[in-house]
Amino acid sequence: QVQLVESGGGSVQTGGSLRLSCVASGSAFRGYTYSASCMGWWRQAPGKEREGVASIDSYSTTTYSDSVKGRFTVSRDNDEKTLYLQMNSLKPEDTAMYYCALVWGSCPREEGGFGYWGQGTQVTVSS
Repeated sequence: QVQLVESGGGSVQTGGSLRLSCVASGSAFRGYTYSASCMGWWRQAPGKEREGVASIDSYSTTTYSDSVKGRFTVSRDNDEKTLYLQMNSLKPEDTAMYYCALVWGSCPREEGGFGYWGQGTQVTVSS
């Protein structure tokens, strides 16, 4: 099994910054290495579907949604089994619950391709 725990959410004003973290743990890492995983950040705003924000694969290749490109940066520390999301120039439309997700292998396009999910951390951006 894999446990993912997000932190770093909070309330900020427009233009502010936050850094989210996601720490992975669990018995699965006895057989699989964290560095071989694809990690993703997803978000869900009230009344909306969950959408992909950013992902980083085992080669540290990153992808971003158009809505956050140039403002958010995803990174990972394989030794600490930790995923990060640096969010700058935050906008009210970034308000959502943010989730991290993990799958071993290449990064899937759909959320259904991720096998493990955290419980989420709330980000609220006020105007």
